[in-house]
Amino acid sequence: METNKYFLFIFLILLFIGCDSGLERFPLDRPSDGTFLTTEVEMEMAITGAYATLKTSQDYNYPAVILLDCLTDIGWERARQTYMDISTGKHDSNNELVASIWGQFYAGIGRCNFITENISRGKDNVPENVYNRILAEAKFIRAFHYFWLTELFGDVPFTTMPINDIADTQMAKSSKSEIVTFLLNDLEEAAKYLPETIPASELGRASKGAALALRTKIALHNNLWQEAINSALKVMALDYELATSYEALFKNSQQRNTKEVLFSLQYLYQYGTYGPDGVTTRMGRGYSSKIPSQSLIDSYECIDGLPIDKSPLYDPTEPFKNRDPRLDYSCVVPGSVFFGYQFETHKDSVECWNYNTNPPTRVPNQDALNAYASFSGYCWRKYAESIPNLPTVGETPIMLLRYADVLLMYAEAKIEANDIDSSVYKAINDVRERVNMPPVTEGKSQQELRAAVRRERKYEFAFEGSRLFDIRRWGIAEKVMPGNFLGRIPKGLLATAPTIDEYATPDYSEVPNWAEMRVIEIRSFNKDRDYLLPIPRLEVETNKLLIQNKGY
Repeated sequence: METNKYFLFIFLILLFIGCDSGLERFPLDRPSDGTFLTTEVEMEMAITGAYATLKTSQDYNYPAVILLDCLTDIGWERARQTYMDISTGKHDSNNELVASIWGQFYAGIGRCNFITENISRGKDNVPENVYNRILAEAKFIRAFHYFWLTELFGDVPFTTMPINDIADTQMAKSSKSEIVTFLLNDLEEAAKYLPETIPASELGRASKGAALALRTKIALHNNLWQEAINSALKVMALDYELATSYEALFKNSQQRNTKEVLFSLQYLYQYGTYGPDGVTTRMGRGYSSKIPSQSLIDSYECIDGLPIDKSPLYDPTEPFKNRDPRLDYSCVVPGSVFFGYQFETHKDSVECWNYNTNPPTRVPNQDALNAYASFSGYCWRKYAESIPNLPTVGETPIMLLRYADVLLMYAEAKIEANDIDSSVYKAINDVRERVNMPPVTEGKSQQELRAAVRRERKYEFAFEGSRLFDIRRWGIAEKVMPGNFLGRIPKGLLATAPTIDEYATPDYSEVPNWAEMRVIEIRSFNKDRDYLLPIPRLEVETNKLLIQNKGY
């Protein structure tokens, strides 16, 4: 089927490894490193291999950037010690997750550098628009990898050339600001040659809007407010809009029909998928390994726009009623239905309803009985969709850039630049009103709006890979990370609402029965070290010019 033709090239990514000097110069059974990229077919194969590196697969083949939410105040990972070591501050330069992320990002950069350096071999053999587009796509993919690297590690080695010799690997760090300047220029140039719209047959390829949205994100994360505003405005002038239904964004059959998605990772059964069973409930034939926190659940406002400690609509005996609809769309909460089963995690609820039968029947409730059911009492609903009868196979595209993000980035940049006007309120309220939440009223101070947009990002993008970057760039990780990572009271509910601060972070110290909450993990955060990850030990030992990050 034409829609999925790009998956067919993925097995050819080994072409980027290079050729052994002992082999004949131009082998006849495969493309040669010395002649590759001389035809349009070869260029298409090369760029497909480069796109594949954005998946940076980790547990259950979820991309690394999504799972980074498990290293924040809103999420947790049960099955991998390497995740827990980072969130508890016990990690060092030997951490396997850190090494894997570093290696995968640089592998992707290597493929892009091969393209940008060698694509000129075929310039005269392909249409100009094809040549320019593929070159622009390589710059886009490379920018994503360098963006992730600089956000996680700070200053890093930077090159736009292929590594052809061991001596080329001896490379000192370049400053983050230098790299960012290069990426912004690269993306501005790339946007000129990328199409404004992507047909169904090419979903997963970069568009002009995607390049500009990534440029907005990089600028925002580096406090370049005007650059972020300018790039966001260019995206907002294109043919994008918020999906009518927030829920539709996480349904495979519906997401593709929206105009909200700017760039997503594509998956196809038997050509590359991820495993939703890593997040789904025990009754949904999953393992509840990656879970949201109690503090995330309590962050969401009531439908009157007030936090749960202020809203008269909040009832601690029915804590999930009258809440921002994004709570239910993002998380599976007790009393809801998931995969056709009643979801209930109260430890005395040893049976639950099975609505997959007619009439419904009572069955043993593994979400209460299984020792490895969700430790917090909640599960993720986002990216939990699987192919019918194949709970280990997920095909729903994972979004890396969407229009709601552009609107909130625009609003944030305007707020931080203290250039506050009606367009700031409109950008925030368009996102809120999509889920029928009341608007933010005009007349707010800069700090009030700053808090509003930070709360909105927490509600809107939970388990989409934004939270780690957000709490670090805002400088609040040192406040939201240390202490107990909490789950629900195993056999009860909180007696009262916790106190919610301006950034939607709960404080349970005044809740009468707070001590009954499940302590899942005790976390720590060293503000002088943990805003960056360590550079993998092997990299420092083999690259004599590379200096380890402070504190490691």
